[in-house]
Amino acid sequence: MQLKIVSLALLMMLSVGVPSVLSQPLETPAPQNNIVIQRALDHYRAGKLNEATGLLRGFVISQPDSDLINQAYYYLARIHTDLNDPATAIDYLAKMTEEAHNPASILLQSELLLQMGDAVRAVDQLLQLDTQKWALPERQKRYITLAEGLIALEEPHKALYFYQQALLVEGEESPREVLTRIYTLLSDRFDEDDLAEAVFMYSNKPVAYLAMLQLGWRALAANQRELAQEWASAAIAAPAGFAYSEEALSLLSQLTDPTQLQRAIGVLLPLSGRYAAFGQRVKRGMELAQETFRPHIPVRFIFRDTVGDENIAAQQVAELAISDRVMGIAGPLVGNAALGAVKRANQERIPLLTMSQKEGLTASSLYVFRNALTPELQVRALFNYAMEERGFSKFGIMSPQTRQGENFAMLFREEVIRRGGEIIAEQSYLTTQTDFRHQVRLLRGLNPNAPDEEDTRKKRPPPFEALFLPDDAAHISLIAPQLAFYGLERVQLLGPNGWNDAELLRQTRQFVEGAVFADGFYLHSDYPFVREFVEHYFRQYAEEPTVLEAQGYDTAGILLTLLNDPRVRSREDLRRALTQLQGYPGVTGATRFDFIGEADKILFLLQVQKGKIVQIN
Repeated sequence: MQLKIVSLALLMMLSVGVPSVLSQPLETPAPQNNIVIQRALDHYRAGKLNEATGLLRGFVISQPDSDLINQAYYYLARIHTDLNDPATAIDYLAKMTEEAHNPASILLQSELLLQMGDAVRAVDQLLQLDTQKWALPERQKRYITLAEGLIALEEPHKALYFYQQALLVEGEESPREVLTRIYTLLSDRFDEDDLAEAVFMYSNKPVAYLAMLQLGWRALAANQRELAQEWASAAIAAPAGFAYSEEALSLLSQLTDPTQLQRAIGVLLPLSGRYAAFGQRVKRGMELAQETFRPHIPVRFIFRDTVGDENIAAQQVAELAISDRVMGIAGPLVGNAALGAVKRANQERIPLLTMSQKEGLTASSLYVFRNALTPELQVRALFNYAMEERGFSKFGIMSPQTRQGENFAMLFREEVIRRGGEIIAEQSYLTTQTDFRHQVRLLRGLNPNAPDEEDTRKKRPPPFEALFLPDDAAHISLIAPQLAFYGLERVQLLGPNGWNDAELLRQTRQFVEGAVFADGFYLHSDYPFVREFVEHYFRQYAEEPTVLEAQGYDTAGILLTLLNDPRVRSREDLRRALTQLQGYPGVTGATRFDFIGEADKILFLLQVQKGKIVQIN
């Protein structure tokens, strides 16, 4: 405790600042009727960044000795900041003469350094400034930028001090906006001991009441109701006008009103029985999301084991809705349990976000949504690629005689017809087959009973441009070589997520080169949020996640994100928020829900290139 107080005391001294050449608050010179500069600024204010850049670059090259050269460099830096090019923006600021720097350029430089990951330099520069002659908005901006830099340097207590300073001056950010920054910091970076310390150090200030609120919500999430009651009562005592008074009342009402809903989500998963391994993986993903998202108002997950049973799942929905008073329910994962849960969720009018692929779940209720990789999503993604990107219109289908294979084939056939394409040939096969010559010859338009020598001499082009093969990697490794043997090696192969298997490459690499397939999760994606998820999961569990963990992570993330909005207070609010979700950046693809509650996702399109699986979208 003493070390933290001493370090904050030093910061209080530094926040006053020391004299510095950079700290002179000189005004940016006026355009002085220079027509080039004036036109450039007009373009800039109109959002025409390329036009403004061209004029300003021409100016600095043609008039390097102009009195307005520093202003030109400053606005070039601003433009490149807007273009998300911090390195170039920094270079332009560095071209300004030292005496020409003013608060605006200094603050811009510090923000750019933060964007480039150089928080040490940004914080050091801002701490050394004398800001006594700065205008209040610029002082506030300095405090906020300092706080952001200290957060990046893992110094949350020091950051909190500067956010508190920002509250004391008038600037572009309202007190409510600064308080939101503070509440986010307390939620994300402070444990219970840190929050208690903040209550003590910032006694009778808004920071203290925000810390009390966090302590109250966390105590409630831990089912420590008496402790939560103490913190809620303390937070209610905030002076009139406290921006978070409504949230304090909401916390107190959850503790005193037996009909009040908990800020909690029930989770139905098969944690024992034949599907336990799948349920445990989804649970891991959901728990990781709880650590990652941490909403301002903590949300508790109440896990229940369905054992994959329909009746048990239905009973658990009733208990969660009536006894536990949860806001909504996630799961179940498997079909039978999902059927029972859906019926009871509709009866209780409670939002249910299932992860099951069972057909027809969402169509029966306004309260049921599905976050899962469905055959419909995969077919749509593949067809978008084949028709819109490649311009194909003639297709073949070769599918296994299974319920899933027949469903995939039906969906693909319907999509082709709906969008004006043509099915040229279609064949099916038994799952016990190991020889597919008969079906391949028929697809090729050859006599299935002719000798191989006669078949291979026929050089006419394939009758279709793309072939859809809705099967897993084991069967594709047997089929693909025979496709090539009978002259279909130049046809674009399309497949579902069952192709996303390293075994496919080990056995059939040269025969599936160029094949394209869709999946809901790609472990090696370049998307930053996917990489962060994979790295976080590996640090936690020392293994790589599968699509199950990713599905659980996204399902939890969607619910935590929606419940982070204090306006979502009822089950109806949550249902409405799910219907309005747009482009949620999930690790299983950008997600929204359509008019019947089905997930509409942008899936990962994968292709075999030079013997490796790579993402192509």
